[in-house]
Amino acid sequence: MNPEDVARIDIDKLLISAGFIIQDMVEFNRTASLGIAVREFVMQDGTKADYLIFIDGKACGVIEAKKSGTSLSGVENQSIKYANNLPKNVRCYQNPLPFLYESNSKEIYFTNLKDDNPRSRKIFAFHKPEFLRELLNQQSTLRNKFKNFPTLNRANLRDCQFEAISSVENSLRDLKPRALIQMATGAGKTYTACNFIYRLIKFANAKRVLFLVDRNNLARQTKKEFENFHLSDENRKFSEVYIVQHLSTNAIDKDAKVVITTIQRLYSMLQNESEYDEVNEEISAFETKPVQQKNVVYNPKVPIETFDFIVVDECHRSIYGEWRQVLEYFDAFLIGLTATPSKQTLGYFNKNLVSSYPLERSIVDKINVDCNIFRIKTKISEGGSTIEAGEIPTIDKRTREQRYESLDEDLEYSSKDLDYSVLAPNQIITVLECYKNSIFTQLFPEREPNFVPKTLIFAKDDNHAENITRLAREVFNKGNEFCKKITYNIGNEDPESLIKAFKIDPKFRIAVTVDMIATGTDIKALEVIIFLRDVKSSIYYEQMKGRGVRTINSNDLQSITPNAISKDKFYIIDAVGVTESKKSLSSTLERKKSLSLKKLLENVAKGDISDDTLSTLAGRIVRIEANINNDDKNKIKSLTDGKSLSNITNEILDTLDGDKTISKTQDEIDALKDATVKPFNSPALRTLLVDLSSKSKIYIDLVSTDEVVSADFSKEKAQELIVSFKDFIDKNKDEIEALSIIYNTNYKNKSLTYKLIKELDEKLKTSLLEPEKIWEAYYVIQDNKVRTKKVSIAECLTNLIQLIKFAIGFNDELVEFSSVANSRFELWCGRQINKGISFSDEQMEFLRLIKDYIITNSCLDKNDIQELLGDKGGIFKANKLFSNFDDLLDDLNLAIVA
Repeated sequence: MNPEDVARIDIDKLLISAGFIIQDMVEFNRTASLGIAVREFVMQDGTKADYLIFIDGKACGVIEAKKSGTSLSGVENQSIKYANNLPKNVRCYQNPLPFLYESNSKEIYFTNLKDDNPRSRKIFAFHKPEFLRELLNQQSTLRNKFKNFPTLNRANLRDCQFEAISSVENSLRDLKPRALIQMATGAGKTYTACNFIYRLIKFANAKRVLFLVDRNNLARQTKKEFENFHLSDENRKFSEVYIVQHLSTNAIDKDAKVVITTIQRLYSMLQNESEYDEVNEEISAFETKPVQQKNVVYNPKVPIETFDFIVVDECHRSIYGEWRQVLEYFDAFLIGLTATPSKQTLGYFNKNLVSSYPLERSIVDKINVDCNIFRIKTKISEGGSTIEAGEIPTIDKRTREQRYESLDEDLEYSSKDLDYSVLAPNQIITVLECYKNSIFTQLFPEREPNFVPKTLIFAKDDNHAENITRLAREVFNKGNEFCKKITYNIGNEDPESLIKAFKIDPKFRIAVTVDMIATGTDIKALEVIIFLRDVKSSIYYEQMKGRGVRTINSNDLQSITPNAISKDKFYIIDAVGVTESKKSLSSTLERKKSLSLKKLLENVAKGDISDDTLSTLAGRIVRIEANINNDDKNKIKSLTDGKSLSNITNEILDTLDGDKTISKTQDEIDALKDATVKPFNSPALRTLLVDLSSKSKIYIDLVSTDEVVSADFSKEKAQELIVSFKDFIDKNKDEIEALSIIYNTNYKNKSLTYKLIKELDEKLKTSLLEPEKIWEAYYVIQDNKVRTKKVSIAECLTNLIQLIKFAIGFNDELVEFSSVANSRFELWCGRQINKGISFSDEQMEFLRLIKDYIITNSCLDKNDIQELLGDKGGIFKANKLFSNFDDLLDDLNLAIVA
């Protein structure tokens, strides 16, 4: 068989899956079924179309088939030729035939010639015959209707909402398949979506819209928003006119206009699973590590035309990582909603950011409020402590049973061990007491000290949350109603009911959670967020902060917090350095939180080596090792050929690292995985690990007494430092020579020498202004404009130039001088090439040495050449290498520093 015949076999399978009957000309019967695809159909000029499509006995389209790997854009001319070349005696819907497909069996492109501006688009599989019949019976296509949207009425829309809706519609008119809306938390993203979804249904006749959310509780929240949404042009609610379905089973209501679900359940449906455990929908995708794409195959029960539009709420890395193929399965326009877009998210949406309304603008517009950071440092939270040898209480993580264990030697623990392997109740008490004592003295001094502001505490895990809840009641001397835990482990209580109570109940003042209220949940009366856990994901951290930004009417606030006046800000209480730690897009290994360790190990022993399973296993076993003694570690090594659990974890992660397996086939990767997890085939090891996990314990430090090291406003201090710095510049811009040169950009007339910058540095320090701390202060206040939190001014004094230029508004970003200088040097070299000047390798080596000197010292005088480059020939070599060295040196100095 030739490659094209092989491709046609695959195409036949795809067509049959979609509901077509495949025929050869000898068996041609155009009325044999609703959808017929006839191979090698002879056209008017004698050529043969690979497939001619019939719907209800009438020709309506062609399929041009090519071998696998063929680029399909160049095949479109053949498709259109066949569409215009139908024999006159063949019954058809219209001439030319409206539907064109090109396929190499791995890719399929579709063009609808009924569109005013026909444009081919990639689709996952062939459309079902029933859908093509719908298209044939439509008077106008979906894409044509975009042009006739009526003017949007501003009515009750905010400016940012009006702009977002208008921009999305403009993007659709331009037939852009993906659009991204950035809208700050609290600015009304869901309300905006309700508006444009209603217009898409009413004016574009959208058949069905999919609304994807991160977690199930956000799905419930979204459904309520649609149910309460009043239609702008009639006195009815959305749910009174259209069916809104929140999927709780794997079945879509055929009459539903809006379907709300998580992407996890959607994948389960495409996999043809009849049921899906709702527990899996309660875990935020922000807390899972991205892996390889989910493999999706065509499911005729959920055809590609099921949705016309997909709205992705709080879209994040999961949509362009493991779940990407799930979204791209559908022949639908994608519209993303996010408060915190990453570069990857922008890339996924083809950088089509149709509207941007960041948090800063929402604060200026008084839609949201800004935050102040109150940093609490304690002795134990900063440096850990020591548990002295003897009888020590422990608590079982799983059962919370308390026992005593004999320690033969002192146990030192660091701040990272807190609440994972060591519980120091006095450390939690110290933080909570510090907060309690600060509420009506530093945070809300204007309030009567009777109602604690609504406070949300983020804990490290469920055990940590349990301990915080009980200790908070003790510290504030309050009952059970005052402080409650809201996690997935709260017995028979309904988390949704607790969240609702926290929003409105004046008695419920403090909620403790892990991640259940971390994203999307709207608690307007919330005024304080306490971080007792660090967060490494930058996007997740911004989402968690976003719980506090919501504004609230003063009367509504006072009904919940009677001693409040208004909400014009909220506070972040940072007790762990979360506002100072480095953030990235990475997160935890755990992907199957609901699966027990015993079941997980059994699955691996049975041969499950999927990425999700192995990543979860790695996360579980490394935690076990962190909580066991040396005897247990030796028992494990005796069952694993001397390997520790951390050794095995690293081997597992290597098999999941695409960079390390890029040159290997899937079979080779699977072989590596099998070899890595071979120790878990041993029943003895599995039993031991389950036993150690169930007995995993936390040591309780009842002896160490904690104390507050500092408790202050980091942001306020930073702002004060910046103001003082700017005042110094303003007062001395004519007195200090270095400042005068920078301020007046007088580099041509006066060199900004190392001596002058050093003098400026010393005068700043004399005025108690340390440049490195000023740099950090700018990072605290304007972290979006400062690339690096800390730099060394002492080691690279020229960074002081950057600091001053940023302070007086000459530079929009605060960037290390070395980065800027290297870029300017390359640009300078480019300009020389444009002038017809090219440099030899020897000349470039000389020039780079000069550039490196300027980076450190700001300026290189020709008198310094001999000292700097004496071993390279000094000034004599310079004059020999360059015809007009003096002018070149002046030009290079100016290009790098100015």
